[in-house]
Amino acid sequence: MYRKSLLAMSAAVLATFGAAQAQETVKIGMVAELSGAGAPAGTNWRDGIKVAIEEINAEGGILGKTVEVTEYDTQTDPQVSRALVQKAIDEGAYAILGTIYSGSTMVNMLVAQQNSTPQFVGSEAPSVVEKGNPFVFRTSSGAQKGVPALTAYFTDTLKAKKVGVAWVNNEFGKGGHDVFVEEMKKAGIEVISDVPSEQAQTDYAADVAKLKEANPDAVFVYMNQEESARFLIEAKKQGLAMPLVGEVTLTEAKVIELAGGAAEGAIAHVGVTATATDVPGIGAFAQKFEETFKRKPTHDAIKGYVGAWTTKYVTEMVGDFNGEAFADKMHGLCLKVADHPKILLDTCWDERGEMSRPSFMVQVQNGAPVVIGTVPAN
Repeated sequence: MYRKSLLAMSAAVLATFGAAQAQETVKIGMVAELSGAGAPAGTNWRDGIKVAIEEINAEGGILGKTVEVTEYDTQTDPQVSRALVQKAIDEGAYAILGTIYSGSTMVNMLVAQQNSTPQFVGSEAPSVVEKGNPFVFRTSSGAQKGVPALTAYFTDTLKAKKVGVAWVNNEFGKGGHDVFVEEMKKAGIEVISDVPSEQAQTDYAADVAKLKEANPDAVFVYMNQEESARFLIEAKKQGLAMPLVGEVTLTEAKVIELAGGAAEGAIAHVGVTATATDVPGIGAFAQKFEETFKRKPTHDAIKGYVGAWTTKYVTEMVGDFNGEAFADKMHGLCLKVADHPKILLDTCWDERGEMSRPSFMVQVQNGAPVVIGTVPAN
């Protein structure tokens, strides 16, 4: 009898301890492309979040609770990502960080919405915010904001009259392509060669040949990382001489690593870049990331970092772990670096979860992206 009582008491103590421990933590689900074609983006996103969570916990966590992050690998598969967002929520996630690929986010963000779970995404297709999901928020501007920022570069700097477009035919690529073509039309610039390619395509010989034959003044390149690198290698091989201009994926670290010298001279508009070291917060983050992971961070790492810190800032503004109250607070919110230094740049979100902040123009010079200009928030 004594032994049974002792066992019962031990079980009760353990249960109480477990409950108390659970009350002292808050769970966040990191759902990203850790393998498959999206791994370069997803692993940087994850590691940027790791830096943020270490800092957040060192500062007392969120509302006094230690943050626990569980990683879920989507394998760059939209349907897998949907199942994993549900799994993360089932396992107690208060918020979701991810995904990066727009095609996955379009599939999984409804799950977060149905559960009133805030979700920060690295996806940039216009359709992500056009669906009216009140629980999804970007960590960088979508194509409908980013791509128009390039228009002045094509008109004023390049003085282009005719352009080509090389793009990947997925949710991300189609969104950027459509915005760019419309922007060129408004600017009076003719698109004389429009060349789609497929995700995970390996041979770009025919694509580059079409562009070379058309001989535009410049080519807008809008592809994911591995495809961008393969395109640049083929462009170098065939001697494509005109400027190659794109968004952030064209000049990020993984692309430069894969393309080598073929990336030299590539130009991109980027929402945020670790090379903007004159911005104090970005410089400090880049140094800490490189010390931790022995590589330079990409824009996806910074996006993940900002998503994690915004989760802390906004939750503490709300004063509770309430997804609906969090979403209400996010809409129309502006965070200033002076008050929230880990946001890195003054940042606003509109009623659709779209982000607005200053951005940069970069060019690959001597094997590294170099800031060549800044673009005001739009």
